[in-house]
Amino acid sequence: MGFVSTILGFCGFGVGVSFGLTIGYYLFIYFQPCDVKDPVIRPLVERDTKSLQQLLSEIPLWVKCPDYDRVDWLNKFIEYMWPYLDKAICRTAKDIAAPIIAEQIPKFKIDSVEFETLTLGSLPPTFQGMKVYVTDEKELIMEPSVKWAGNPNVTVAVKAFGLKATVQVVDLQVFAAPRITLKPLVPSFPCFANISVSLMEKPHVDFGLKLLGADLMSIPGLYRFVQETIKDQVANMYLWPKTLDVQILDPSKAMKRPVGILHVKILRAMKLRKKDILGASDPYVKVKLTESKLPSKKTTVKHKNLNPEWDEEFNMVVKDPESQALELSVYDWEQIGKHEKMGMNVIPLKDLTPDESKTMTLDLLKNMDSNDTQNDKDRGQIMVELTYKPFKEDELPKEFEESDSHKVPEGTPPGGGVLMIMVHEAQDVEGKHHTNPYVRLIFKGEERKTKQVKKNRDPRWEEEFTFVLEEAPVNDRLHMEVVSTSTRIGLLHPKEVLGYVDINLSDVVSNKRINEKYHLIDSKNGRLQVELQWRTAS
Repeated sequence: MGFVSTILGFCGFGVGVSFGLTIGYYLFIYFQPCDVKDPVIRPLVERDTKSLQQLLSEIPLWVKCPDYDRVDWLNKFIEYMWPYLDKAICRTAKDIAAPIIAEQIPKFKIDSVEFETLTLGSLPPTFQGMKVYVTDEKELIMEPSVKWAGNPNVTVAVKAFGLKATVQVVDLQVFAAPRITLKPLVPSFPCFANISVSLMEKPHVDFGLKLLGADLMSIPGLYRFVQETIKDQVANMYLWPKTLDVQILDPSKAMKRPVGILHVKILRAMKLRKKDILGASDPYVKVKLTESKLPSKKTTVKHKNLNPEWDEEFNMVVKDPESQALELSVYDWEQIGKHEKMGMNVIPLKDLTPDESKTMTLDLLKNMDSNDTQNDKDRGQIMVELTYKPFKEDELPKEFEESDSHKVPEGTPPGGGVLMIMVHEAQDVEGKHHTNPYVRLIFKGEERKTKQVKKNRDPRWEEEFTFVLEEAPVNDRLHMEVVSTSTRIGLLHPKEVLGYVDINLSDVVSNKRINEKYHLIDSKNGRLQVELQWRTAS
């Protein structure tokens, strides 16, 4: 009986399980709970900002924020360049860290600290978008959104007391929103003198740290402590308005702003050589500063005279007295044909004592090659009087940073100075037949021009002009007009004026500096940005 009952028990269990599964399957299929409601579908526009940020956390900034520009080209550039950037950045990091480590390890009785491996990995950072600010000053402000989920491998070996320990940084994540300011913009490569970096919010920093093969970040509480400490320390140093400033160029050399005036008086020449077959020479002198784009200044011609006296004065704008030199060249004037050079010489400005007049008598040479034997020939002499007058210290801008105060310095005597005109750009200028604009300046009967920009309604020139004046231009006006000339050959509509403006210079004299956008007369929407400065000599 026991055997039979066991057999029947197994059969009953099998039948019961099969029957139960069959009934459960049909109950699951044909019976549904009646309290389940259909989901409510709401348009995205009805969501608040916080909800959208949670739903669309990975959407790029240029989609969510229209003031951010799309920079896929930059990400593609970094992707191709990353293997080379990786090596260059790591090499630079080693060069920077080596002297710092060498200076610090004796303090802690450490034998050595070396990089066993240093690589930023194969994953480059990406830019989610970039915001660019446009200002009227000489600066460029950018706010990129940077995300880097990289796979770097940084292993540092520390040796002390005969023991060796290795620390490894892996799985680095950095999310940051920096503000990068390039200021001032200068006409020398790389076209900016300083870089200022600030953080607009606390950065997100996440990484793994292994010591002797063990992950230190797995220790309870240490991960959050390290992460918050890094955020706070970085924020305390670089959170806006605090900045990290890196100087790329010396602003004073990059900007090449005038620092003084050289007064040149050509007195006389002696014992010049005859150049004319039927008589004496007709000499005149050309005066020019090296490293200057301004044309040479000329004295009058003294006909048939080998010992001429001029007593003529010139004022030259000095931008770098340490490297510039005054070049004097004596020519024989010819009514027909090329004027023949009689001799020349050069005076380095660094040999002059500021604010002291110096009279010099120079031998005329063929050229400045000391090995040329023709310089041994007697070509006569020239006598000049030079006075270098630097500008007052309080009138020179500190590192060319703009200031809100432009009052006339106390004790500044009335007199001459330099009027500097910087033509920045024009906007919304358009001609009826062509738009190839350039700017024409007329001041005190003298005309200057910028280069021509072809087919551009928003041209940018960044050209500077200087006028040396014997007195402050308080009653003078500067006439500036934007002109377009046709690039095609023909006489039909060769030139047209796109707008003009007349600027009273009395405000420039009193304020020392003006940087404004002027609405052009006879132009619908055209504007011209001009910077004016007035500097007086000491």
